[in-house]
Amino acid sequence: MSIIIQFVKDGIKSASSGNKTYHLWMGSLTLLMILGAYAYSVQLKEGLTVTGMSDNVSWGLYISNFTFLVGVAAAAVMLVLPTYILKDIDFSKAVLIGEGLAVSALVMCLAFVTVDLGNPAKAWHLIPFIGLFNWPNSMLSWDVLVLNGYLFINLTIPFYILYTKYIGKKPNEKLYFPGVLISVFWAIGIHLVTAFLYAGLPARPFWNSALLGPRFLASAFAAGPALIILALEVIRKYSEYKIETKTIRKISLVVTVAAQINLIMLFSELFKEFYAPTHHSSSAIYLFFGIGDKTALMPWIYTSLALNIVATIILTVHLLRNDLRWMNLALIMLFVAIWIDKGMGLIIPGFIPGSYGDIVEYFPSWVEVFVTLGIWAMGFFIFSALIKIGIPIEIGKLRFQKKD
Repeated sequence: MSIIIQFVKDGIKSASSGNKTYHLWMGSLTLLMILGAYAYSVQLKEGLTVTGMSDNVSWGLYISNFTFLVGVAAAAVMLVLPTYILKDIDFSKAVLIGEGLAVSALVMCLAFVTVDLGNPAKAWHLIPFIGLFNWPNSMLSWDVLVLNGYLFINLTIPFYILYTKYIGKKPNEKLYFPGVLISVFWAIGIHLVTAFLYAGLPARPFWNSALLGPRFLASAFAAGPALIILALEVIRKYSEYKIETKTIRKISLVVTVAAQINLIMLFSELFKEFYAPTHHSSSAIYLFFGIGDKTALMPWIYTSLALNIVATIILTVHLLRNDLRWMNLALIMLFVAIWIDKGMGLIIPGFIPGSYGDIVEYFPSWVEVFVTLGIWAMGFFIFSALIKIGIPIEIGKLRFQKKD
């Protein structure tokens, strides 16, 4: 027990120490978290009326980010699979970063669900055997189980590996490999279940598509590894943790294939909606062309579409993808494009037009924006702290020192 306590102490010490750039980064994230906490306090006091959501559009910026981040969390499997199962040594340096990102993304997912509830006291309904969990009939109850289960897996396996290295031992593969194997299927499951939350609602024809689940996976395996590569670029520039360029190029190839598949599926959806449109195409018509003077989402979706196409072209051209500057630009564009597509381009138009054909547009309020920024800052804060603990252990600088 004393060794575990020392492990925790050394981890906190490592996470709280660093150069001026690191402290400025963590301080900026802390400031954003404070602003987010203030905005959330306003929401708690006044209720969800201070958000842009309404009876017509009951899911907004919070659930949009939740949907996107589930995909980012699931993307860790694209590093876990080649590292632990295919034994590809080039991915082994990046898998720790991917699992840290998965943990941070899952914490943000749970936070976005909590703030969307309005009153966090309602969260007790999400606890099995205590609240009105409604399992297995409710898809939401399945989502609660898979998200928390995946968080548990991504916390325990890296903790075991880092702890055994901290005490100077080699991790026993027989102990953690079954969990790794489960996590591969679980990662796919968390995003499919989230997709089924929407696809299983026949009253919302914009979401009621068999292609939604595969599209979720394709976009997740594009946006998640894209963020991992950008994180790796920063880490290898500002730390002693050296990641070879060939590792980044291998991951970028995964992003490229996923981005191409995602774009093909997107155009398939557009063909289905507009080649022979029916009254079920109203949401897609509103999204891409507007209805009357209601055009709030058009700038969002065309920005997403343009960024998506340009980024995919850059990544597809081998010469451009091998140039790290072009590749990084394409990854940023792709990440933003999928964030818009999975949020403002998917969640919001599902509610418009309403059940009686009424069109009530959605604009996020300042409260939603600041709460969202605060949660993202919390995620990056957790990710930065985890990396600051994990890297010294990986490179052998942080080890248990037995005191006389």
